[in-house]
Amino acid sequence: MHKINFFPLGNADSCRLDLENGMRLLFDYAEMRDADDANDKRIDLPATLREDLDAAGRDAFDVVAFSHLDNDHICGSSDFFHLDHAKKYQGGDRIKITELWVPAAVIVEDGCEDEAKIIQAEARYRLKAGAGIRVFSRPEKLESWLQKEGLTLAERSSLITDAGQLVPGFTQAEHGVEFFVHSPFASRTDEGELLDRNDDSLVLQAAFLSGGRETKLLLTADVTHEVLAEIVRVTKYKKNEARLQWDVVNLPHHCSYLSLGPDKGKEVTEPVPNVKWLYENQGQTGGLLVSTSCPIPAGESDQPPHRQAATYYKRRATALGGEFKVTMEHPKQSAPEVLVIRVDASKATIEKRILGGAAIIVNQPAPRAG
Repeated sequence: MHKINFFPLGNADSCRLDLENGMRLLFDYAEMRDADDANDKRIDLPATLREDLDAAGRDAFDVVAFSHLDNDHICGSSDFFHLDHAKKYQGGDRIKITELWVPAAVIVEDGCEDEAKIIQAEARYRLKAGAGIRVFSRPEKLESWLQKEGLTLAERSSLITDAGQLVPGFTQAEHGVEFFVHSPFASRTDEGELLDRNDDSLVLQAAFLSGGRETKLLLTADVTHEVLAEIVRVTKYKKNEARLQWDVVNLPHHCSYLSLGPDKGKEVTEPVPNVKWLYENQGQTGGLLVSTSCPIPAGESDQPPHRQAATYYKRRATALGGEFKVTMEHPKQSAPEVLVIRVDASKATIEKRILGGAAIIVNQPAPRAG
């Protein structure tokens, strides 16, 4: 059995994958909780992650992936992780990173500040050293940066994975999971003078194998509807539609309507055609749609989550016989907890905690075909 863990962090992301073989993979890290605010219901992320690693007898994550450098995906990272590039980020109880995953934009972006600058320095250090990193896409800007560092793209090609490829080092046979890369596109990272962190972020499909059944998770970061639509277009063109099937989807950008279409809508956001296809043709029976966000507002809001987008996603969950879950509402808004999804022969089922800390499964369907 594998587990997918989503953490209640407000409008921020962190997802931990616990593999059957004991490996731990973390996708984004954002410690958003205000420790001085007794009413802050967001989880203490560093304490929660350390507790899990301690219980497993570990001091490192096998993979830490940063989808992009926005604060709601990296906040507090330099206080939590052991970073190789500077001694000031080492020692104590800092958590080690065996392999760091970043989109190429993390390497080539100009003008990074604060936490983003620190993560960028770590990624650049590892890429120059030629170890402990995987970079996604190989735009011309990456080649130019390497040349300035006295390196060639060929010398670092084993550390680079492009959209449309599987991530090396993970197979269903050996690890129970494989990762297919949907984004970023090299052509996007080469457009214009400025990068767009959201649209140049890392988008993956994780395909788990457990109990003889395959379960698929889409990790979509903060991409907009334009990028999602382009992902669908390219995937269809390559006749690779199975790589966009999903049993669980981490909905992009904290349930923003802009990840569905250009217009919020009065009551519901209508997705553009290719995004509509993704949600209405590729979701599997019992599919789970997860909004890593604050509670869905009853009225209008400028910032996500948007109730109109949530209405669309709720309708899709109902049509699939699945669920729409909001991290800051699970299991209840007054006391959010980690959303744990078990992946086994029954595919994806939500785990519920009961008195005493034991875990049970709720709403577990019969094993599904496909």
